[in-house]
Amino acid sequence: MKFACIDVGLKRIGTAICLDEKIVIPQNAILRKNRNQAASDVSDFLKEWEIEKLVVGLPKGGSSEEEMERRIKHFVSLLKLEIPVVYQDEQGSSFEAKEMTRGQFRHKKDGKIDSVSAKIILERYLSL
Repeated sequence: MKFACIDVGLKRIGTAICLDEKIVIPQNAILRKNRNQAASDVSDFLKEWEIEKLVVGLPKGGSSEEEMERRIKHFVSLLKLEIPVVYQDEQGSSFEAKEMTRGQFRHKKDGKIDSVSAKIILERYLSL
């Protein structure tokens, strides 16, 4: 089964894929201009890779948990997917991604950290 994971943020959407249920590879992040453009770009990404299941990072705990969950689920509804969607706890994945990549590249706002975070979320899901 081919999996993809998205880490939905307000400015960038981190992406990662797993085509063999073993190795997870971060992809280029999708930059958000508006939610319709971002939803279209994510849908195109999923079709391009022929993804069969989408894993979406969802924040658990924290003061804005309900608001972020509402926003993320609304964004996923814009994708109009015909594949299963599952939600995976993303707590700490961005911090872990920053720690994991320290010294490998400059932490710019290009989405690399977001995609490494998506990789971590997908690895967590696949290890269940």
